[in-house]
Amino acid sequence: MTTKLSLAALDAIKARAGVPNYDRHALRAGIVHFGVGNFHRAHQAVYLDDLFNLGRDHDWAIIGAGVLPSDEVMRGKLEAQDFLTTVVEQDNNRTAAHVTGAMIAYLKPGDTPAIVAQLASPFIRIVSLTITEGGYFIDPASGVFNPTHPAIVADAQNPTAPKTVFGLILAGLAARRAKGIPPFTVMSCDNIPGNGEVTHAAVSGLARLSDPAFADWIDANVAFPNGMVDRITPATGPREIGIVASDYGIDDHWPVFCEEFKQWVLEDHFPQGRPALEEVGVQFVPDVAPYEHMKIRILNGGHAAIAYPAALLDIHFVHEAMEEPLIRGFLAKLEHDEIIPVIPPVPNTDLKDYYKLIETRFSNPKIGDTIARLAQDGSNRQPKFILPSTADRLRRGEDVVGLSLVSALWCRYFAGKSDSGKEIAFNDASADRLQAAALAAKDDPMAFLALSDIFGEVAQSDLFRRRFAHALKTLWEKGTRATLQLYLDGKLGD
Repeated sequence: MTTKLSLAALDAIKARAGVPNYDRHALRAGIVHFGVGNFHRAHQAVYLDDLFNLGRDHDWAIIGAGVLPSDEVMRGKLEAQDFLTTVVEQDNNRTAAHVTGAMIAYLKPGDTPAIVAQLASPFIRIVSLTITEGGYFIDPASGVFNPTHPAIVADAQNPTAPKTVFGLILAGLAARRAKGIPPFTVMSCDNIPGNGEVTHAAVSGLARLSDPAFADWIDANVAFPNGMVDRITPATGPREIGIVASDYGIDDHWPVFCEEFKQWVLEDHFPQGRPALEEVGVQFVPDVAPYEHMKIRILNGGHAAIAYPAALLDIHFVHEAMEEPLIRGFLAKLEHDEIIPVIPPVPNTDLKDYYKLIETRFSNPKIGDTIARLAQDGSNRQPKFILPSTADRLRRGEDVVGLSLVSALWCRYFAGKSDSGKEIAFNDASADRLQAAALAAKDDPMAFLALSDIFGEVAQSDLFRRRFAHALKTLWEKGTRATLQLYLDGKLGD
């Protein structure tokens, strides 16, 4: 028998899972968060729930917001359970569930007046974002804000009726400025190097298209701290919903499963104040960049590296990929030979030890993280997680055999069938043009590298072009297993 998750049911649930020890009705909102997905609910919301459980900072609760159809779906699921979430943390040796209550409301997507009014409230001092790597309107090759994107152009032409997150943020800031209310801090929680700077560029860049003076005011007055976030959080599906019901007796419409490990490193730049997150393990540092480089290149880059060979070998789960010696060996050699050597030093951190931790985390069989999740949205992830390491090595005159193989595996994946002939289901906004280029690249490898908005200057390197072409040819002629073995044996040269 299960208990439907709700505030009224917490007393019944607490015998089977942890529940908030604070009065949810006494919380007051201090944060509006755009992009209430699984990662946010397993990360920022958990840190705040931990803080509230210490009896601290109950005026920093979260109000959710969003602009996508998926946001409305999530809102409906959470509203039906009083905005509570069951978080199941799974380590190799333990599993535990607890209900979090840091979110107290969720604004209806599309209700622009209500969202702007909430953003204009003096009680809101932080606006946070998890809108994915592809949500910032960045040109993939240059890493620069793209003011010509149709959604951005539309918001610039209609600033009082915005459709994007950044248009809504601008409308909220404009309302605050008009009322003499200090601006909120804008805090990105996405996996992007310099995510605060990227967010600043998007907000200010959009403002500059219609009101340069407002953009100048934003540049002078609004804080955009950089941050590094980390917690492996797979997608939710029937499996996860079923486990929460059978193991914990909780009927949760959309629980979150995640690993036990979590990390958050932030610049301490919050002019209107912030919750005391250092009390629950958040690291506040003067410069986040070294931590970002480490995490994005080693962890996210590692995920991007193993996704495509695993998919081509019909492997479903990430831990199963790590049980395949060829993939585990490929990742280790790639990281140690090509990725880690171009990462700047990180305070009090041994990068080889950090990789060992990543290897252990990827191998966790309880998480149920899927190769399909890692393989999605490569058109945004490859330029952020893989190609920067490639570019760094090329600038230093160093070889890129392994990194070129990663790009070739991505190309081979987009040809549409695994080595066994199984159809591959893509999840990428650029899937059609990627597949067209990948199919053309079977005869002309440069057809894939001609995606200049993705490969940028890397594609101009003769060394990279040779390495990529040879790796792709080998994949087509010998298959994924034989190609990985050649790489491990040091025989994948051209």
